[in-house]
Amino acid sequence: MEKNYDQAYFDRWYRRGGIGDRARLARKVAMAVAAAEYHLERPIRTVLDIGAGEAAWRAPLLKLRPGLRYLAFDSSEYAVHRYSRSRNLHMARFGDFEHLRPCAPADLLVCSDVLHYLATRELDRGLPGLAELCGGVAFLETFAREDHAVGDEHDFQDRPASFYRKRFHALGFAQVGSHLWLSPALKARATALEIG
Repeated sequence: MEKNYDQAYFDRWYRRGGIGDRARLARKVAMAVAAAEYHLERPIRTVLDIGAGEAAWRAPLLKLRPGLRYLAFDSSEYAVHRYSRSRNLHMARFGDFEHLRPCAPADLLVCSDVLHYLATRELDRGLPGLAELCGGVAFLETFAREDHAVGDEHDFQDRPASFYRKRFHALGFAQVGSHLWLSPALKARATALEIG
């Protein structure tokens, strides 16, 4: 059965299921913004959100940085139809980022709760685009076999954490903790104990 990212899906997992708790999301967004600004040594100006769902990151980001430019993409026809104008959400599958370059490299690239649902072929097609589109810090929230995560298990790819680390490192990302990765452009400026 094909997975359908419709309103019922977002209601179940993000509104009733607790994943979309506003306070939890606000803390996550604040952490990502702080890390990006620390490493960039300035306020962030641009955010690219890939696999954005209903673009829930937009409101807490704009609350912290009212003038930033937020651009989001998702493959959910429901989400794009409903939020394209109000949340700057556009249609694209993850694999489209093999060629899609909709903006200059962003200060903060967000790809939250997406990668562990993608088939390896699509993941490998789109990941190099993320490295090119990230000029600062990437928040790549991904769950692995070792996490024993609770939530939507439909299409969950039960891969070890090493699978993702290997790919992220091969693209030039450097881990700075809590799902945060320095872009290849910023990695050279980091100190030895800032990166993993």
